[in-house]
Amino acid sequence: MTDQQLAVSVRGVSHRFGDHVAVDDLSLDIAAGETFGLLGPNGAGKTTTIRMLTTLLPLRSGSVRIFGVDPVTRPMVVRRAIGYVPQQLSVEGALTGRENVAWFARLFDVPRKQRSQRVDDALAMLDLTEAADRLAGTYSGGMVRRLELAQALVNRPALLILDEPTVGLDPVARDSVWQRVRRMQAEYGMTVLLTTHYMEEAEQLCHRVALMHRGRLQADGTPAELQRQLGPEATLEDVFRHHTGGSLTGDEQEGGLRDVRSARRTARRLG
Repeated sequence: MTDQQLAVSVRGVSHRFGDHVAVDDLSLDIAAGETFGLLGPNGAGKTTTIRMLTTLLPLRSGSVRIFGVDPVTRPMVVRRAIGYVPQQLSVEGALTGRENVAWFARLFDVPRKQRSQRVDDALAMLDLTEAADRLAGTYSGGMVRRLELAQALVNRPALLILDEPTVGLDPVARDSVWQRVRRMQAEYGMTVLLTTHYMEEAEQLCHRVALMHRGRLQADGTPAELQRQLGPEATLEDVFRHHTGGSLTGDEQEGGLRDVRSARRTARRLG
């Protein structure tokens, strides 16, 4: 596959926090236009990997290309190509929905003359026009996640990165989020990189998945391919357990106790 066909190319990337190796010699490719799932237990290295892809963490070894662009030498070009919904809440409850999205439009350097229309378009795309001028603090959990998607999409990114986007949501709200992601991908041809602990989400949504454990890549392929490797009755959850030794959590939590507490606060607020 050529660089022009790749949305993401990772080669030999490692990252340490002190003595702890969070990502260990990771290499993977994500084709332009596909939905790719990065799976693994807590502490596997998923969020650390995403933070390096989004330039939030420095790249200390190996190489990364986002649509052929080096994020080390051209970070602003990469940032303008990316929309990012993190695990932790990125919505300011004291602002209206419209103000939240407008703030992200400025953050992503959307041209001034286009900002108002881009904000309106992003809100409409996520069915938030009627609620746009209400304080975000009054939104339901599903609406908050949709607002975060509107924020991430206001710059019309080529790559949408979703880190546990449906954490704490009920099944109806989860389905609502994914319906909109699929619709936007169909309309704009976006590449989507997501992490999730819901194996049914990964199986239904992802063209391919990669499974990480203790910082290393353990498996990479379509859900069907990985399941066939274990047997005709295997599920993606069986694949997960096979490559992690049945572990649902890693030995270490990426980012430490502060991130764990923040993720729990996110789940409580969305619930």
